[in-house]
Amino acid sequence: MIYKDKITRRDFLSGTQIAIGAAIYPTMLSACSKTSSKLNNHTNFQLPETYYPPQKIGLRGSHDGSWETMHSRVSGRDFQHQKILEEYDLVIVGGGISGLSAAYFFQKEQPNSKILIIENHDDFGGHAKRNEFNIGGDLRIGYGGTEAIDTPSAYNPESIKLLSEIGIKTEKFYNYFDQDFWARNKLSKSIVFDKETFGEDKIVFGYGSRSWEDFAEDMPVSDKAKSDFVRVHTSKEDYLPNLNLKEKYELLRQVSYEDYLRNYCKVDEQIINIYKRWGMSFWCVGIDEIPTTLIQDYDGGMPGVTHTLPRTGHRNDEPYIFHFPDGNASIARLLVRKLIPLAMPGSTMEDVVLTRANYSELDRTDNNIKIRLNSTAVKITNTENEGAVLTTYVLNNKTHSVKSKKCILACYNSAIPYICPEIPETQKKALSYNVKAPLVYTKVAVPNWTHFEQLKTDFVYYTSGFYKQVEFAYPIEIGGYKAIGKSDSPMVLHMCHVPWIPDVKGSDQWRAGRYSVLTTTFQQYENHVKKQLLQALGSTGFNPDKDISAITVNRWPHGYAYSPDLIWEPHYNDDSEKPWVIGRRPFGGIHIANSDAGASADTNTAISQAFRAVQEILN
Repeated sequence: MIYKDKITRRDFLSGTQIAIGAAIYPTMLSACSKTSSKLNNHTNFQLPETYYPPQKIGLRGSHDGSWETMHSRVSGRDFQHQKILEEYDLVIVGGGISGLSAAYFFQKEQPNSKILIIENHDDFGGHAKRNEFNIGGDLRIGYGGTEAIDTPSAYNPESIKLLSEIGIKTEKFYNYFDQDFWARNKLSKSIVFDKETFGEDKIVFGYGSRSWEDFAEDMPVSDKAKSDFVRVHTSKEDYLPNLNLKEKYELLRQVSYEDYLRNYCKVDEQIINIYKRWGMSFWCVGIDEIPTTLIQDYDGGMPGVTHTLPRTGHRNDEPYIFHFPDGNASIARLLVRKLIPLAMPGSTMEDVVLTRANYSELDRTDNNIKIRLNSTAVKITNTENEGAVLTTYVLNNKTHSVKSKKCILACYNSAIPYICPEIPETQKKALSYNVKAPLVYTKVAVPNWTHFEQLKTDFVYYTSGFYKQVEFAYPIEIGGYKAIGKSDSPMVLHMCHVPWIPDVKGSDQWRAGRYSVLTTTFQQYENHVKKQLLQALGSTGFNPDKDISAITVNRWPHGYAYSPDLIWEPHYNDDSEKPWVIGRRPFGGIHIANSDAGASADTNTAISQAFRAVQEILN
């Protein structure tokens, strides 16, 4: 594993370790203390009316102040339970979509119950993060994390029902999402080829819109590579003609897409180099660790598979249009509306888009349901005689404890062994298996998109670069908000960075990558934004210092839930053998939710695991 000689502190989400240098850690913890001390001094925990985190720019996601307490716990700091001043029917650790859904399901069954939701970040929603920008007086909204309701028809019944009950009618997105935007504006994808790999820095436009022959002719590659590029995109050849579909699947689920291109499609190595990072934003690994079977239903421009493995229909049979402007942060906001109506005024999925949340209503003393932000759970134990659960958390550098009949941990599952020390060792080991994939969603507010219009591109892929891509906001118009207007109007660009360490394989690469994500400064993120936008748009006169209005970096050192679909995952004979299934077993009055518990980084799983945890309690 990389950085092994530098390890000083345990990585609480991998069961292994991470190097947070002694010089960095105290500085960041001090910065956290200074920031959080300004939040409130109210003994009743109510936030001030001016509190509004979606407008913050700079480093967001796992922002400073959200992770330092937990890292100190992992480093060995002990926390003792305090005098109990509050009692609840249910305490939920984690205010993301899974935690909010758990509160919703529980409150439906027990309407008068008292529920406390504890969240370590300064906003609710977890990875469903809302970013707001004021660009010349115009409001623009971006998604800082979970971006879509992907294939809603495939959601589990409890998830479909929840979306409906909070007011989401997914069929409305067919009207709200402008599917003709790209064709009408004649926009298409582009590729920036890097000099180190291809001999020159060059941007080639029209990927997928021009003929493959024309696109290949402009690529800085050999004639053989150009020929192979055209062939792999246009050929209807079955590369495994002697196998039936089942045999193909059994073989190709063990063959990486890189090896498939090399050994079955037999393309030139330059073609493989084009696609090495193509799926990074989706799987957070290179194509050397993506099974070819996953490309089967991936509608993302990765060639050579369709005529060998026909689409199954399991994914992307519905268009990818089910987006709010802030991604699934609107789902979190609609859940908050159901739980604490005064915190999110309004009544429809449309009006939630422009509604300003009233954070001062989240944690009022007279609420039956409370959401307590900036609060990190550090110790959770079952009581021996009372049949209750004690939860201790840190807020504003002060330790508090509450008692509840039951507790649901809808937090990162690999943090649980550190905050629930009494859990059996076999379960701790299983929970630590769920290594989350690091990634960064950077939102770049621009006063207009005329530079992209000149180049007729809306998506730029970099064969090598800190950011894997830059792309437009989704063309959504809903509730009086329009994400993309005419080319002279403001917009929010999306840039995605996933740390790629080719020499480190399996989930160890995510452990190593999160160190990079957490220790990269805002200025470094900003510099990469400017450099790569200039690289793509420089020919149009783009000036990064003039043509960028604001930047928000949503860093997620613990991002996507663990994926068991990649090349290294062993075969399990039964669900009961899967580590995430073992890890989510209830322990006394403590139950476990979050998408980690289902090993799938999607909103459907987050909701379904919340439903399961609540059903365990009710049954």
